[in-house]
Amino acid sequence: MAAPKEVLDQIRQAVEKTPVLLFMKGTASFPQCGFSARVIQVLESYGVPFKTVDVLANPLVRDGVKEFASWPTIPQLYVGGQFVGGCDIVLEMHEQGELEPLLREAAGSGAAQA
Repeated sequence: MAAPKEVLDQIRQAVEKTPVLLFMKGTASFPQCGFSARVIQVLESYGVPFKTVDVLANPLVRDGVKEFASWPTIPQLYVGGQFVGGCDIVLEMHEQGELEPLLREAAGSGAAQA
């Protein structure tokens, strides 16, 4: 079943206005799955500001974000308005040193919007 247009618009707006945004299960202080917890650890290690959306709080958002990115799993990281990936991709980028410059650029350019 397709997500309602309003939900997809809400997701799009959040992604566009938030430099670093993680759709996750739970919250940054209390992740509800191991994959979300690992991505939070990586993000926190850089000290870059980021926001999270708890998909467990709204089933429409949980289904909508999967449709929005054409990506079947949670968590989903968006940086600078672009979908980066889920846990495995974020961890791989972190290990290869590719994630930090992306985060710093987005956080720097989006500081006025945050």
